[in-house]
Amino acid sequence: MIRVTLVCAPLPRTVHEEDLRIPQGCTAEQAVVASALPQAFPGLDWRALQAGVWGRAVDWNRRLEDGDRLELCRPLTVDPKVARRERFARQGARATGLFARRRAGAKAGY
Repeated sequence: MIRVTLVCAPLPRTVHEEDLRIPQGCTAEQAVVASALPQAFPGLDWRALQAGVWGRAVDWNRRLEDGDRLELCRPLTVDPKVARRERFARQGARATGLFARRRAGAKAGY
């Protein structure tokens, strides 16, 4: 038996993390089937998610090793660069954030 950690965020701000003890030579797909994830989130199509081990994308038939962290990743809904620009636009250029607090008599931007 090997120990594997299964991590999935099926919904925003919801994380399912589970420690599994599975037989040697078990694949990523078999590990998810053996977990409580399908029962905890019956509407989730976990086969459509991208499987990864320690942050690297893998195929569903990859054999897991002892100590692996199997991650199921949802596709991005917003480009991170676009999200950052929108957050910065809502904050205002100098009203908040990095330039919010200035020393008395200091130049703008320092």
